[in-house]
Amino acid sequence: MKSKKHDETKAEKDMKETETSPKEAAQEVTPEEMKEKTPEELAQEYLHDLQRLQADFANYKKRQQESQKELSGYLIERLVLDLIPVLDNFRMATNHVPEGSKSDPWVVGIQYIEKQLEDVLTANGMQVIEVKEGDAFDPSIHEAISDEQSTEEAESQEEAPQMQTVAKVLQKGYRIGDKVIRPAKVSVK
Repeated sequence: MKSKKHDETKAEKDMKETETSPKEAAQEVTPEEMKEKTPEELAQEYLHDLQRLQADFANYKKRQQESQKELSGYLIERLVLDLIPVLDNFRMATNHVPEGSKSDPWVVGIQYIEKQLEDVLTANGMQVIEVKEGDAFDPSIHEAISDEQSTEEAESQEEAPQMQTVAKVLQKGYRIGDKVIRPAKVSVK
C-alpha cells in the first residue's frame, strides 16, 4: 500500500513539474546551459531581470496612485453633489426670513451653519460659477430655464440673430476644477 501511495505522489509531482507555461519553459535554464554561461553573464542576466522587476513595480505603484487619486476625486465630487441641495435649502431659508427676525439668534445660527457648509465645500474644491445679469449665455456652464423674449423680439431676432444674454440667475452653478458639476440655472433674453 505504501508503495502505491508513494508512486501516486511521485507521479503527481512529475505531472506538476511538466505543467509549465510556455513563458516558464522559455525561461527555465538547464544545468548544461548554466555551465555554458560564465558567472559574469549570469550576474548580468540576473541584474537585468531585477531591474525589469523594479521598473514593473514602480509602474504598478504609479498606476495605483493615479487610481486612488481618481477615486478620491470621484468621491469628493459625489459628496459635493449630495450637499449642494442642502446648501441651496439653507440659502432659500435665510432669504425668506422676515426683516424683523434677521437679527434673532436662531437666524444668525442658521446663517453660520450655511457659511460653514459653504466653507467646507470650497475647501474640497467646489467653486461657484460666477454669473451676472447681462453675461453672454454659455451652454457649457448655464442651463436655460426660461426665455424672457416677447414674440416681437423673437420675430426680429429670426431676421438678425443676436447672441442670448442672461436675464436672471435662478440658481447658482458649481464646478470642481474645470468640471461643471451643476450648471447655473438662468433665464435668457
